[in-house]
Amino acid sequence: MTAMVDSNGHSSSDESQSQPLAGREALSRKSKQLPDGAGVYLFKDGSGEVLYVGKASSLRSRVGSYFTASANLGSRKQPMIELIRDIEFIEAESEWEALLVEARLIKDIQPRFNVMLKDGKSYPYLAITTREAFPGLYITRNPQDPAFKRARVFGPFSSSGALREAVQVMQRIFRFRTCHLDIVEGAEENRFFRPCLLHAIELCSAPCADRIDSKNYGEDISRLLRFLGSQRKQVLKELREAMDSASKSMDYERAASLRDQVKAIERLDERGEGGADEWQPEVTVFATDPSAGLKSLQRTLGEEHPIRCMEAIDIAHLGGDETVGSKVCFIDGRPFKEGYRRYRIKSVRNDDYAAIQEVVRRRYREAGQGQELYPDVILIDGGLGQLNAAMEAFSDMSEQPPLVISLAKKEELIWVQDRPEPIRLGRVNPGLKLCQAIRDEAHRFAQHYHHILRRKKLLGD
Repeated sequence: MTAMVDSNGHSSSDESQSQPLAGREALSRKSKQLPDGAGVYLFKDGSGEVLYVGKASSLRSRVGSYFTASANLGSRKQPMIELIRDIEFIEAESEWEALLVEARLIKDIQPRFNVMLKDGKSYPYLAITTREAFPGLYITRNPQDPAFKRARVFGPFSSSGALREAVQVMQRIFRFRTCHLDIVEGAEENRFFRPCLLHAIELCSAPCADRIDSKNYGEDISRLLRFLGSQRKQVLKELREAMDSASKSMDYERAASLRDQVKAIERLDERGEGGADEWQPEVTVFATDPSAGLKSLQRTLGEEHPIRCMEAIDIAHLGGDETVGSKVCFIDGRPFKEGYRRYRIKSVRNDDYAAIQEVVRRRYREAGQGQELYPDVILIDGGLGQLNAAMEAFSDMSEQPPLVISLAKKEELIWVQDRPEPIRLGRVNPGLKLCQAIRDEAHRFAQHYHHILRRKKLLGD
């Protein structure tokens, strides 16, 4: 079912509607006739004006919850119940698509009980910088920022968490960039640039390293824009046609990429079963809710942009014997095993600070030369001394990392570069728990390598 909404906030459906209903019982009966799937619902008063727009994973359950005898909607929404005379709905293929439809309707209609547009709060928007050769997609709370001049802006959205989830789903399909690099097509330095880990897990097509040209990248962005406009069937049709054309032209790499996009769209409805998201199933071992941990850590550190890629460094030895270092990588709060590295320390034996500096220089040499991106956060296992040792190694590099922190054991204090005092978080803080999980994984990985080398030395392997 679809609904057309005029500029005055009146809505009419392309299917016949029953007469306006009066009374909570009648509205409750109508809610039980709604679909059990995802969608957007509109509450209307007796004159047909839209009072409120909301989204739901189950229209039947969510709308019905408003009209139960025990419903307590609070001081803001409770008066709305007495004004509702009719319900309309728009079905969506998934909850994240309902999120986008909800945002468009709220922006167009501005219902009086959707106070987000009137209460002065800052809500997230989706901005696509279409004026660039390689447009990026960003979540912002300030769409008037000059950086988004002439960008395509969607929103506002009521839930930043749901919006980030939707972006990650779409990124698996269209592989757009979310970095802020200034990319010039055909530039000589692109040939030597190492793509970030989002390319390794097929979330970005890496225009920074000339892995895709502006024409093909622009076609992906065009499909993304139409996809956001709910033209899913048309996008699928175009993708299949482009895939066949690339195959006939023997551009098999591009054909395979388009095929994967088609499959990703077709799998969207299966996400509730956990298949598409479990690209690294070990996540449940380390943190029960990585997303909550990342958002909490972002707030704690005062970061403007979402934290997606984190790396942690640890040192292991026994009295200076067989000193090794480890680097583990987490993307979106989940371990990315292909990004793990281990280092046999060559410069020192029994000096943790110098060992950390060696690992930092070996791991981030190319990032320090501007030939690859740093992770969003680098975590050093240890206290202020270990953090200062890492920062001394970074000081030799022309490009500096965005954020380096350390996490000391026992007291579990977070030290942050350039801050004189540590951050002390509650033991159940999700951001701290995520940092502990990554730190402990780096420690485990370093110890494992150390034990391998000691065993080889003892047994003469």
